Amino acid sequence: MSEEISYKEALEELNSILKKIESEDIEMDDLTKIVKRALFLVNLCKSKLKNTEDELQSIFNEINL
Repeated sequence: MSEEISYKEALEELNSILKKIESEDIEMDDLTKIVKRALFLVNLCKSKLKNTEDELQSIFNEINL
């Protein structure tokens, strides 16, 4: 699945999903779909954090040259 979504948007959607799960306002038939979406968003956030960490490390390495 390729879609452009910002880190902030992903976090907001994850919070929305969490609230739905906590409120138990989800049809059982939709639970798997929602959990798969949450997993996609978690992996997206992890990837964006890793990329940011790598970019910052690269910048810091250049500064210390």
